[in-house]
Amino acid sequence: MSALELREVVKHYRTGRELIRAVDGVSLAIAPGELIALFGPSGSGKTTLLLLATGLLAPDSGTVRFGEKDVGRFSERESARYRLRDVGFIFQSFHLAGGASALDNVTTKLVGEGLTLRDARKLARPWLDRIGLGDRAEHMPSQLSMGERQRVAIARALVNCPRLLLADEPTGNLDSKRTRETIALLSDVCHTRGIPGLLVTHDAATIAFADGVYTLRDGRLTHGLDSELAAASL
Repeated sequence: MSALELREVVKHYRTGRELIRAVDGVSLAIAPGELIALFGPSGSGKTTLLLLATGLLAPDSGTVRFGEKDVGRFSERESARYRLRDVGFIFQSFHLAGGASALDNVTTKLVGEGLTLRDARKLARPWLDRIGLGDRAEHMPSQLSMGERQRVAIARALVNCPRLLLADEPTGNLDSKRTRETIALLSDVCHTRGIPGLLVTHDAATIAFADGVYTLRDGRLTHGLDSELAAASL
């Protein structure tokens, strides 16, 4: 089993004359089977941190490691393979294929790994049942609510049993009941399969299911949920 570890990771951007310290010396270790909740105001660097963990961004300095792999030093091909096989990434904006059914959207990674569409659908359908969308499997994204699209994206991220779970506001479009169910599902996946998970969120309901809570503000990471964000999350 592999852990995710960030050591003194820095990622800065320059906009005109302004230097944006999106991630500014962040160190964080997530053990196998551990789900970490990451809070922070908009623009604090949370999504940048997730993209560094996926290999979509390389750090300016510091290291991002998943097990024995130095994610920041991957070639483009290695990075793509890592995201396909190892990472279950839940996008805040879904990134569903508009011309494919909910079921076929869930099969995307399986087909990418070489399964036939028929076999991929057999593996994908139980995940749609598990997230309460079994009766919507053949619906197109345009026929689904925002919350239903979010759940399809979650099933797609989990269908190939990833070795690392990363989620960017996975419950942002769900009601309170679905939020609790979804966070419980993600927590169960991490705990029972022994995989590390990092979940960016604004929802205080996450705390009850997380093994650790951190706040990212102005690119700097601190342990716990600060009082201002705690009040805003209630």
